[in-house]
Amino acid sequence: MREQYDVVVIGGGAAGLSGALALTRARRSVLVIDAGEPRNAPAGHVHNYLGRENTPPAELLRIGRAEVTSYGGEFLDATVTDVTGDADHGFVVTTPGARVRARRVLVTTGLVDELPDIPGLAERFGRDVLHCPYCHGYEVRDRAIGIIATGPMAVHGALLWGQWTGDVALFLHDGFTVTDEQREQLDARRVRIVEGRVTAVEVTGDRLTGVRLESGEIVPRDVLVVQTGVRPRDGLLTGLGIVAEEKRMGPVPIGAFVPVAPNGATSRPGVFAAGNVVDPMAQVIVAAGSGLVAGAALNMDLIEQDTRRAVAFRRLGVSGDDPAELHSRDYWERRYSAHGHRFSGNPNPHLVSDVAGLTPGRALDAGCGEGGDAIWLAKQGWRTTGVDISATALTRAAEHAAEAGVTVAWEQGDLAGWIPEPGAYDLVSTHFVHMYGAAAEDLYRRLGSGVAPGGTLLVVNHSYTDVAQAPLNRPDLPEMFMTAAQIAATLKPDEWDVQVAEERSRAARGTTVHDVVVRAKRR
Repeated sequence: MREQYDVVVIGGGAAGLSGALALTRARRSVLVIDAGEPRNAPAGHVHNYLGRENTPPAELLRIGRAEVTSYGGEFLDATVTDVTGDADHGFVVTTPGARVRARRVLVTTGLVDELPDIPGLAERFGRDVLHCPYCHGYEVRDRAIGIIATGPMAVHGALLWGQWTGDVALFLHDGFTVTDEQREQLDARRVRIVEGRVTAVEVTGDRLTGVRLESGEIVPRDVLVVQTGVRPRDGLLTGLGIVAEEKRMGPVPIGAFVPVAPNGATSRPGVFAAGNVVDPMAQVIVAAGSGLVAGAALNMDLIEQDTRRAVAFRRLGVSGDDPAELHSRDYWERRYSAHGHRFSGNPNPHLVSDVAGLTPGRALDAGCGEGGDAIWLAKQGWRTTGVDISATALTRAAEHAAEAGVTVAWEQGDLAGWIPEPGAYDLVSTHFVHMYGAAAEDLYRRLGSGVAPGGTLLVVNHSYTDVAQAPLNRPDLPEMFMTAAQIAATLKPDEWDVQVAEERSRAARGTTVHDVVVRAKRR
């Protein structure tokens, strides 16, 4: 299993497999995580699925898995416990045994049917206790069918099931009543009305034979129909702040479900949903169709992001579309060699404001460039080490330090993997070192490991809010711009006291720019 996928599909039923099939055929990397709790597991066969009529549900899933696997899709049998992140920086999907990253997430977790609390009913569900005439009506045609009235759709159901049999009885369970108009309709359709609370299901051998009423009377029936309560498995969606809304069948409310656009997009960018988790009325073929639509929409969403990235990379001078090039030594050598000295002699203002009150000790300036911050720290009495990937930048930094009459230890290192001496520094500072995606989180954890107990970590970055400002020429790559809260979240709360996590403004280049500042003290 990889660490990163284009799409993680949560739920391996018809909707999830159909979405995964569309995505794998679009050459996307896909992981399907399935908890193994299909809604239709009790059913013997799938119906109304053109080309797959009478296929057992488990067989349909086996075929679907094989098709997805044939195009490179992967599977993990597990329950997802958490989803965090966003479309710009990616999502983290957590199970009890694994954590994987995904650029996008498709939720197809289905729903749960909640049955009336009548002894013996649940054990027969999907066999001779049914809920949908289009799913099972033909198979029980011309048999004695009983409708247990537990909800507002009971009369509708009794009239509907009369299409498959001439022997329908409506049980007015637990005080359920019908109007005079409904009674006239039922009489006209020759639906028998049975008064009295149903207390048990009668079974002979392994066959339903009737229902027992509170009075003791047993009414013979071959099949029972119930209106199930439907509860979506939408905890992951609501946990992402996606708000459920009341779903109705005509005027009748049937439960709270997460609304989605016609293409399956939720209100949370990068999160799509399909199947019964958003549509309780969707039969298997409809759920599969909605998964296909969502899969195609997800692919287009990724293409739009890929295009934006490609344009930004080209503007940055990256030859391809691999973000690793942004962290490479050759790239930064080209950047520094293309310009003469860019050293202003001034330290970054947030370094001055946030470090001035600290007692000088040993300091690390990570990503020191031409040495402005490291030289200022040395002037304040800090024993300073400056690390940068570019030999050209370090040569210039050494020249500037000599001119200033201070000593700084310069070290060439690639911050994409460089590890400081553990606990060696009283201050670790990094300014405007923008790693791409998960590499940034890894950077802050590694730099934090170099801070001694009682020492300070200072991280300053540009804010993504300035991308649209023409004079600044910031790349439109939100994956390179973490917020203060996101940076602070990379630090373990039992190891760090986060003193500052905010966005600050300052004047620069004739405009107002915004910086993300995080300062934390190691316990």
